[in-house]
Amino acid sequence: MTKKSLDKILYVEDDADIAEVTIMTMQELGNFNVKHCISGKKCIEEVVKFDPDLIILDMMMPDMDGIETLHQLKTIEIVKDIPVIFMTAKMQNHERQSYLNEGAIGVIMKPFDPMKLCDEIRKIWQDNNKG
Repeated sequence: MTKKSLDKILYVEDDADIAEVTIMTMQELGNFNVKHCISGKKCIEEVVKFDPDLIILDMMMPDMDGIETLHQLKTIEIVKDIPVIFMTAKMQNHERQSYLNEGAIGVIMKPFDPMKLCDEIRKIWQDNNKG
């Protein structure tokens, strides 16, 4: 069951410059409590301790990409139902649907507009929590 309120976001991004802008945006404009991980491996290590409401995963990361990280998360019983949004710079039309088929609740394209990012996150969250 998905939590109805959105406060804590576990954000996984290996690019330091992108991460800095994204974290600042989510904290300052969205008032989110954000924990940043630089890799899928670090995400797996931190997710249970942080207990996020939402996970935002970069698609293109060394060692373990976003899909592989999501698959690993789904094997951890206590966190397997935490919603995931993929964030990617490279996406063809058919790829968006394949990411959703993998279990993501949404996909955010990079580069994104920092002024609209938090609204986009909230919209995806709310669309996932209808009903």
